[in-house]
Amino acid sequence: MPLVVVTTSPRVAPGLLRHRAWEALRSGRVLAGSDAHPLLPYLGEAGVAVEVVTPDPAALARRAVAETVVWLAEDDEGFMRAVGHAAIALEEPPLIEVVPGSYDLPGARVLDLVAVMDRLRRECPWDRKQTHESLVPYLLEEAYEVLETIEEGDYPALREELGDLLLQVVFHARVAEDFDMDDVAAGIVEKLVRRHPHVFGSVRAESADEVADNWDAIKAAERAAKGGESPLDGVPMGQPALSLAAQLLSRAGRSGAPESLAAAVGQGVGRELFDLVRRAAAAGLDPEAELRAVARAYRDRVRAWERSEQGGS
Repeated sequence: MPLVVVTTSPRVAPGLLRHRAWEALRSGRVLAGSDAHPLLPYLGEAGVAVEVVTPDPAALARRAVAETVVWLAEDDEGFMRAVGHAAIALEEPPLIEVVPGSYDLPGARVLDLVAVMDRLRRECPWDRKQTHESLVPYLLEEAYEVLETIEEGDYPALREELGDLLLQVVFHARVAEDFDMDDVAAGIVEKLVRRHPHVFGSVRAESADEVADNWDAIKAAERAAKGGESPLDGVPMGQPALSLAAQLLSRAGRSGAPESLAAAVGQGVGRELFDLVRRAAAAGLDPEAELRAVARAYRDRVRAWERSEQGGS
């Protein structure tokens, strides 16, 4: 006789099972190791009787020799491994079949992060006291750490740094009183669909330049709908100065502003820096990235000097 193990994902609504799982649940005696298993109410509605037993690997293996047994698995990998060992030890071991009842969809683990953040916000004194304002330094720090791993080509570390940055997004969504993570996700999904009519609509775009032109036109229409008139509306003035100047120049240039407006702006060192940004933009370079690369080279040179000094002493 077989032992049929039905597995499910805790990130999928418990009543949503594959057809094969429902067939398995009606093929023999159904057992569960806890009366808190999330499937029990739905199986009861479907007329499937479930016997709650004390988890005993050897007893479960022996029972499956005499009759078809369906086991409702939870997060019990160790228990199922023990069942396998107990079955092999029998003179006539039962056939063990695993039937996945539900699978995680892409992005399902984000639900775990939201659940963990909810609990931290309720139970951790530090997390509970945070505000949007108090979290700003961490948001900036994590964003720069992501940037650093990309610039250094440390892609194995990128996954962890992206997770730290994602935590900040989920944290802010949890702190908010008038929206939550679902609202945040829904907003960006709506924006992406609206700004990609060549993917989700009937607009044709054969090149990246055409996509960029469509994007700019859609953003201009959005600004007009919100009462904004300038293409510079929405440029975050709090970003680093080099990237700020580059973005202002780019936005103004795409809107048709004459190049003469960018000449002789300000005075002193600021004027010289702005002109350097303008020259970098004209050459197709990112001034922020260029200066960061030079800064890293200087850091490495100083570290090499420090090592030589220590070795000489």
